Amino acid sequence: MDIVVKGRKTEVPERFRKHVAEKLKLEKIQKLDGKVISLDVEVSKEPNPRQADRCDRVEITLRSRGPVIRAEAAASDPYAALDLAADKLEARLRKQHDKRHTRRGAGRLSAAEVADNVPGAATLNGNGSVVHDDQSDSVPTKKIGSLEVVGEGPLVVREKTHVAAPMTLDQALYEMELVGHDFYLFVDSETKEPSVVYRRHAYDYGVIHLNTDPMVAQAASDAPGGALGG
Repeated sequence: MDIVVKGRKTEVPERFRKHVAEKLKLEKIQKLDGKVISLDVEVSKEPNPRQADRCDRVEITLRSRGPVIRAEAAASDPYAALDLAADKLEARLRKQHDKRHTRRGAGRLSAAEVADNVPGAATLNGNGSVVHDDQSDSVPTKKIGSLEVVGEGPLVVREKTHVAAPMTLDQALYEMELVGHDFYLFVDSETKEPSVVYRRHAYDYGVIHLNTDPMVAQAASDAPGGALGG
């Protein structure tokens, strides 16, 4: 494989071509991607004097059996632009190489090693079925507020109970603005049911009303254990 160096609207001196061959070492590139087909380097020049610090641009295109990898950079001279583009190309090649290497299974654990290396992983028997540990009696159970927590469980930071007089929606909005919250829980004075008013985009507000379903309430009271937490 050869490196093809060409200029776009500019001449490419022989000295620069030799520098490209020294900078882009084919042996190193082929170690990162052994399926390289071609490597093209295009040099262009920006005639605008206002962009003197970025007047020379170098674009490197690497084609292989996999995806095409491009890297480009601009600087005040072509040599500096080539150095920047070459560094970008190498970084992208390494990323692609590591990605392929990972997909092939490097660093993965075998099924036999998972239980020893992954905390909380399920254990499988010879048939591939999950082996359940009969240790539920040894797991501590504690009461946090109205919740019964087994093991670590959810963390309830704080539980509050408020005495609230029924109010209108306008009053609830006013109270929410006073406390500076994004939502406000209140008892609607018309329905006598709990409701939540909340802040939406800009100056819009939303409100959620809860209606008690007699059928659901009856089913809950008839269920074993009674009410939640009872």
